[in-house]
Amino acid sequence: MNRSAELDIDIGNEHIVIQRRYEALGAFNDFLIAVWFLIGSFFFLSNSLVESGTWLFIAGSAQLIIRPVIKLTSLIHVGRVLEKQHKKRIN
Repeated sequence: MNRSAELDIDIGNEHIVIQRRYEALGAFNDFLIAVWFLIGSFFFLSNSLVESGTWLFIAGSAQLIIRPVIKLTSLIHVGRVLEKQHKKRIN
Protein backbone atom coordinates (compact mmCIF):
# COMPACT_ATOMS: atom_id res chain seq x y z
CA MET A 1 0.00 0.00 0.00
CA ASN A 2 1.17 3.44 -0.85
CA ARG A 3 0.05 6.00 1.68
CA SER A 4 1.03 9.60 1.51
CA ALA A 5 0.61 11.97 4.40
CA GLU A 6 -0.16 15.54 3.50
CA LEU A 7 0.03 18.53 5.74
CA ASP A 8 -2.34 21.25 4.62
CA ILE A 9 -2.42 24.23 6.91
CA ASP A 10 -4.68 27.10 5.97
CA ILE A 11 -3.84 30.39 7.58
CA GLY A 12 -5.90 32.29 5.07
CA ASN A 13 -5.43 35.59 3.37
CA GLU A 14 -3.05 36.85 6.03
CA HIS A 15 -0.41 34.36 4.87
CA ILE A 16 -0.81 35.43 1.25
CA VAL A 17 -0.49 39.12 2.15
CA ILE A 18 2.61 38.48 4.27
CA GLN A 19 4.22 36.33 1.59
CA ARG A 20 3.53 38.84 -1.19
CA ARG A 21 4.97 41.72 0.83
CA TYR A 22 8.21 39.87 1.51
CA GLU A 23 8.44 38.73 -2.11
CA ALA A 24 8.01 42.34 -3.25
CA LEU A 25 10.66 43.49 -0.78
CA GLY A 26 13.02 40.77 -2.01
CA ALA A 27 12.40 41.69 -5.65
CA PHE A 28 13.07 45.38 -4.92
CA ASN A 29 16.29 44.44 -3.12
CA ASP A 30 17.38 42.27 -6.07
CA PHE A 31 16.60 45.15 -8.46
CA LEU A 32 18.80 47.53 -6.45
CA ILE A 33 21.62 44.97 -6.37
CA ALA A 34 21.50 44.75 -10.16
CA VAL A 35 21.46 48.55 -10.50
CA TRP A 36 24.50 49.01 -8.23
CA PHE A 37 26.51 46.34 -10.04
CA LEU A 38 25.54 47.57 -13.51
CA ILE A 39 26.38 51.21 -12.77
CA GLY A 40 29.54 50.14 -10.93
CA SER A 41 30.60 48.14 -13.99
CA PHE A 42 30.21 51.17 -16.24
CA PHE A 43 32.17 53.27 -13.74
CA PHE A 44 35.09 50.88 -14.11
CA LEU A 45 35.38 51.93 -17.76
CA SER A 46 36.63 55.35 -16.65
CA ASN A 47 39.69 55.68 -14.43
CA SER A 48 38.23 58.73 -12.70
CA LEU A 49 35.12 56.76 -11.62
CA VAL A 50 36.79 53.54 -10.41
CA GLU A 51 36.57 54.51 -6.73
CA SER A 52 32.85 55.30 -7.05
CA GLY A 53 32.35 52.02 -8.92
CA THR A 54 34.06 50.17 -6.08
CA TRP A 55 31.67 51.76 -3.55
CA LEU A 56 28.71 50.68 -5.69
CA PHE A 57 30.06 47.11 -5.70
CA ILE A 58 30.37 47.29 -1.92
CA ALA A 59 26.77 48.53 -1.66
CA GLY A 60 25.56 45.71 -3.93
CA SER A 61 27.53 43.15 -1.93
CA ALA A 62 26.03 44.43 1.32
CA GLN A 63 22.58 44.05 -0.18
CA LEU A 64 23.38 40.43 -1.00
CA ILE A 65 23.53 39.93 2.77
CA ILE A 66 20.04 41.42 3.05
CA ARG A 67 18.54 38.68 0.82
CA PRO A 68 18.69 35.88 3.42
CA VAL A 69 17.65 38.33 6.15
CA ILE A 70 14.45 39.06 4.20
CA LYS A 71 13.81 35.33 3.75
CA LEU A 72 14.43 34.51 7.42
CA THR A 73 12.23 37.39 8.55
CA SER A 74 9.47 36.14 6.26
CA LEU A 75 9.71 32.61 7.67
CA ILE A 76 9.62 33.88 11.26
CA HIS A 77 6.67 36.17 10.52
CA VAL A 78 4.64 33.42 8.85
CA GLY A 79 5.55 31.04 11.69
CA ARG A 80 4.20 33.49 14.24
CA VAL A 81 0.98 33.94 12.28
CA LEU A 82 0.63 30.16 12.05
CA GLU A 83 1.18 29.82 15.80
CA LYS A 84 -1.41 32.53 16.47
CA GLN A 85 -3.95 30.79 14.23
CA HIS A 86 -3.23 27.45 15.90
CA LYS A 87 -3.87 28.96 19.35
CA LYS A 88 -7.18 30.45 18.11
CA ARG A 89 -8.33 27.04 16.90
CA ILE A 90 -7.50 25.40 20.23
CA ASN A 91 -9.45 27.98 22.26
